[in-house]
Amino acid sequence: MRDEGDREFGKVDSMESGSTNFATERVPPAPSPADRRRRLDVFVLIDALGWKFLEGQEFLSDLLPYRQPLRTVLGFSSGAIPTMLTGLSPAENGHWNLFYYDPEGSPFRWLRYFHFLPDRLLNHRVARKLLKEMGRHVLGMGQNFECCVSPRFLPWFNFIERRDIYSPGGIAEAKSVFDLLLEKGIPHRVYTYHHWSDEEILRRALHDVEETDARFFFVYLCEMDMLLHEQWRNSQPLEQRLKWYAGRLRQLFQVARDADPSATFTIASDHGMTPVHGHYDLVRDVAALSLKMPEDYLAVYDSTMARFWFFTERGRQAIVDLLGGLSCGRILTDEELRQLGIFFPDRRYGETIFLLDPGLLLSHSDFNGPGWMPAGMHGYHPDDPYSDAVFLSSHKPLLPLRSIADVYSCMQRVLEKQTLESGDDAHLAGAG
Repeated sequence: MRDEGDREFGKVDSMESGSTNFATERVPPAPSPADRRRRLDVFVLIDALGWKFLEGQEFLSDLLPYRQPLRTVLGFSSGAIPTMLTGLSPAENGHWNLFYYDPEGSPFRWLRYFHFLPDRLLNHRVARKLLKEMGRHVLGMGQNFECCVSPRFLPWFNFIERRDIYSPGGIAEAKSVFDLLLEKGIPHRVYTYHHWSDEEILRRALHDVEETDARFFFVYLCEMDMLLHEQWRNSQPLEQRLKWYAGRLRQLFQVARDADPSATFTIASDHGMTPVHGHYDLVRDVAALSLKMPEDYLAVYDSTMARFWFFTERGRQAIVDLLGGLSCGRILTDEELRQLGIFFPDRRYGETIFLLDPGLLLSHSDFNGPGWMPAGMHGYHPDDPYSDAVFLSSHKPLLPLRSIADVYSCMQRVLEKQTLESGDDAHLAGAG
């Protein structure tokens, strides 16, 4: 584990050897504000681009000289990205894992009337497909809803991303950067996988920087995540993809600087990626206890953790005893959950949360199909150095950065500056 000194802000003074041809093009120095046509700020979120993966590689270091790791939050993008967008921990903004315990508010309460159906029908892939489409188009679960939890147990759960988190009001318990953009009336563009592929996103962003009056661009690129999952030990496709991103982002930065020579450009990620070196079949061990769901307990098995709710003391004692005797991970205490910003007093995300050690993966989970054997995974404790996210910027931030929550502060400062400059422009126009 690195000490705190390793997290200090680093500025790359020169290109490393072995850089690509893209690095030969230098962005001209920014002229005086009087020469500027419109202020532009571009924030790019690259999913799963970890500091350990990027460390030692040339990746736009001439354009983005201010570079450092950022501590992520425990969990997955469903918790990390809302933290970046609000500056608040999951416990404060309400978003952590996708499914949470909510038997009274579950849109699938009606499924309890079908409990008599055998699993071969209720849990069939066709039934799951129908429930997915119903959730997306009838029950208001959002366009990204997946029937990950078994339909038999869905009546006890709700889905946190029922709203588009990349839109105003998308995070119900907190104000996000998109709410600020709306409040301040700043022309902006937002691009995510909800609508386009990475290639289409970058093509559209390039066009919009040139042809629209938007002044703030939020560009979310998600495809690196799956590539790192599948190819973590295969450097060639990873290097090729990174080179592709570098080329496209360099074009976007250059076009932004053509429109505004003082344009700022920032790349951040939500978490890193840890190499997988082993698996553990926790589902098998829990099943061997001869307990019943939902009579004794409920469980949601994520890739790197298991979350439990108990309805009998017998179920609680048996599962806690089992988990306490395992060497592949540990139960997170309430104090740890508080320190990590994921403690929820109502236990909606789990009464007992068991976290695997970094590099281990559950052999069976609710979120991954049978036979999926990723080479890399995230969702481990933030102390794992492979979990660190990245922050790369053309400008030195005005505030010190330590975690992904601080990305929000950077965006907030940019929007404040945009608002002030817009007010100055309006004043000058009125005076003229």
